Amino acid sequence: MNRFVVQKHHATRLHYDFRLEMDGVLKSWAVPKGPPAGPGIRRLAMQVEDHPVSYIDFEGEIAEGSYGAGKVEIWDRGEYELQQQEPDLLTFTLHGDRLQGEYALVHTDAANWLLLKRKER
Repeated sequence: MNRFVVQKHHATRLHYDFRLEMDGVLKSWAVPKGPPAGPGIRRLAMQVEDHPVSYIDFEGEIAEGSYGAGKVEIWDRGEYELQQQEPDLLTFTLHGDRLQGEYALVHTDAANWLLLKRKER
């Protein structure tokens, strides 16, 4: 299994950085309203640049004047099992402290994706 992290990022606007360890990097999405708590809730997830895997444990303050300035704290972390990987769809099972179960990232357009929790089977 690979690792994932969700970092609560108090930048210009509060958002959550959702990161999946894939292909030697952290594939990353900014989720303004945070990950969905239950099935039927869709959250906008804007894909951002990949981050180094070493960033998976980062917590702290990004200095004022720097890109992403503000406080970063780990909101959740754990491992995930990749179920499906296509250009416009990722499905995976999260095994985190807060997030558990099947989730999907669905590409809609440009850098926009939807993050959703799938119904329990």
